[in-house]
Amino acid sequence: MVRAAVLPSVGAPLEIAEIDLPEPGPGQVRVRLAAAGVCHSDLSLSDGTMRVPVPAVLGHEGAGTVVSVGEGVTHVAPGDGVVLNWAPSCGACHACSLGEVWLCANALAGTADVYARRASDGSDLHPGLNVAAFAEETVVAANCVLPAPDGVPLTDAALLGCAVLTGYGAVHHCAQVRPGETVAVFGVGGVGLAALQAARIAGASKIVAVDVSPEKESLARDAGATDYVVASDTTAREIRGLTGKQGVDVAVECVGRAVTIRSAWDSTRRGGRTTVVGIGGKDQQVTFNALEIFHWGRTLAGCVYGNCDPARDLPVLAEHVRAGRLDLGSLVTDRIALDGIPAAFDNMIAGKGGRALVVF
Repeated sequence: MVRAAVLPSVGAPLEIAEIDLPEPGPGQVRVRLAAAGVCHSDLSLSDGTMRVPVPAVLGHEGAGTVVSVGEGVTHVAPGDGVVLNWAPSCGACHACSLGEVWLCANALAGTADVYARRASDGSDLHPGLNVAAFAEETVVAANCVLPAPDGVPLTDAALLGCAVLTGYGAVHHCAQVRPGETVAVFGVGGVGLAALQAARIAGASKIVAVDVSPEKESLARDAGATDYVVASDTTAREIRGLTGKQGVDVAVECVGRAVTIRSAWDSTRRGGRTTVVGIGGKDQQVTFNALEIFHWGRTLAGCVYGNCDPARDLPVLAEHVRAGRLDLGSLVTDRIALDGIPAAFDNMIAGKGGRALVVF
């Protein structure tokens, strides 16, 4: 038996409970978690903004050590460090055939499976986003684990599984920021901090961080922000004032709210690019009029998982870490135990801190 944070039903508080994990079957891997990041997507699953079968063990950003492997698994072995990949591509759907593995139609098929049982009553448990990282150990499909990069502590490597891939990919793959361009990042959480570092790595000349919390300025500047704007009704005007009245070349929205998406769009120069990373609810309606779309000539793009292929991008990120260009530890503002996850959710709702990391 292992301890896990169980979501009994949508909207219910998490419960720390003992669960029974089976031994890995063919094509499966059992992993002992070293750390798991608490992502806004976990909160969205908890409150029903995103839907998965319940009861479930949430957590999708993690790293750990292989305990055992099932028949046919050859790319990892017991004792190996691994990073969890919550959105494995099937390689066979239309998106995968186009090389757009981040849009794989079958990436979340595993969430419907029963992967464990609650020890107290034997009830079924689902893996929230395939990997169920809010637990001391987990059993996942073999394509949900990638070898951890050399020279990166597992507690840091956990962040590579979502926040860093998403933030880095939004800047480098989706927005394709070029040296000398100006960038604004809306939302200074885990993903936003990763996006700020990615903009610095890309050679952006001015990097504006935007958040509702004045207390996050030092975090943002440490990550690479050259300017900081406290979000308000005048955010777009302030950003244009920082960029010669033009607006930024690229705005990256990491919040998922209609007001911040609209503000990011308004902050982008004529002909610029607005990239939306944040996951919002269906009730978050963003409106544009036909004339402004023509006049501004901007590009508005959604961004899923940073448009990343984890197998391709993890080695690139690891090299940035080893070279000192990417600081994973600075993304973490709270190191907590399993029972600290509800408080981490509360901090997200209140707009506090960067990434909370469950350390086992």
